[in-house]
Amino acid sequence: MNRPLDIVVLGLSLSSSWGNGHATTYRALLRGVHAAGHKVTFLERDVPWYARHRDLVAPDFCDLVLYRSIDELLARHAGTLAGADAVVIGSYVPEGVELIDAVVDLAPKRLCFYDIDTPVTLSKLAGGDEEYLARRQVPRFDLYFSFSGGRTLDRLRGEFAARRPVALYCAVDLDLYRNTGAPREWDLGYLGTFSRDRQPTLERLLFEPARQLPEMRFVVAGPSYPADTRWPENVVRIEHLAPSEHAEFYSRQRFTLNITRADMVVAGWSPSVRLFEAAACRTPLISDWWEGIDSFYPPGEAVVIAQDSRDVVVALTHLTEQQRQAYADCAHQRVVQAHSAAARATTFVEAIETVAPKTNLATRHSERRFPV
Repeated sequence: MNRPLDIVVLGLSLSSSWGNGHATTYRALLRGVHAAGHKVTFLERDVPWYARHRDLVAPDFCDLVLYRSIDELLARHAGTLAGADAVVIGSYVPEGVELIDAVVDLAPKRLCFYDIDTPVTLSKLAGGDEEYLARRQVPRFDLYFSFSGGRTLDRLRGEFAARRPVALYCAVDLDLYRNTGAPREWDLGYLGTFSRDRQPTLERLLFEPARQLPEMRFVVAGPSYPADTRWPENVVRIEHLAPSEHAEFYSRQRFTLNITRADMVVAGWSPSVRLFEAAACRTPLISDWWEGIDSFYPPGEAVVIAQDSRDVVVALTHLTEQQRQAYADCAHQRVVQAHSAAARATTFVEAIETVAPKTNLATRHSERRFPV
């Protein structure tokens, strides 16, 4: 390893996993970066909806700093941003376009974008929606870390002029996600915030099997489901689970269900963190199909692919315990080999280290404009 890096991340949220997948993604990655000997500061916009649901106040793997406005951020932390070895700005950061412009003016040594929502981002940009990133800003980043791989990287480079797109999939912290030995309580479970585009698939792959198998037990955990949702009688409903409870949740299931957002199905090569978390807990996976899933888990060996309710019913009623365990073992092996937090941190840091740091008078000028 080269000398330790000083990395600053401006992300949607690290402190609260409520209603977003960013927090757990950042936590796994940054734990891995810290374990590799690097220093990380995470700057998070202090917003009321996350303040009410914080489940990580004092992380032991990075410095977490809250700010209330871009002006406050610049007044207090411009020197930190300008002096860091790398500044990483994430997708869906509040006032993202203005924030990116302000950080560009500070001339950081390396400037990166971490898009945890790449298919959504590109769909927005193609339609002229610049909620948190402007099209003109994409070429300003030295590295564009993308949640999605495959042809999305070609699209970033060719259509949006990204200088260096790099696939950075989500990952799982193997120290936190493992089978807890808890007794099995549910035959099939699903963990995910309500999403309108995922709901038809949830109804097809969980609600319908639940109605066809009234003797079995199902569970759905996650916030924001409409009050008028018609839950089958044998589906247990859990409003929210903190990440500290995920391993126990997966361990209580015979199978867990993965459902992919519509934009990510279209893009392909966009694995959900559920695929890695459940596998780390040795819970067999049932998933919808998207291009590239076979590069992560071989269908029929590490994952059951379900197109409709019949596929789910067959898995729940016909797979033996030995077959179920074989699926779990194969997926677990894949995660350990390629999708741990340590593996993803290595990809992240090595990409940053390949970019030569910028050193010029603009940095010192920025520090004078925005004193700490």
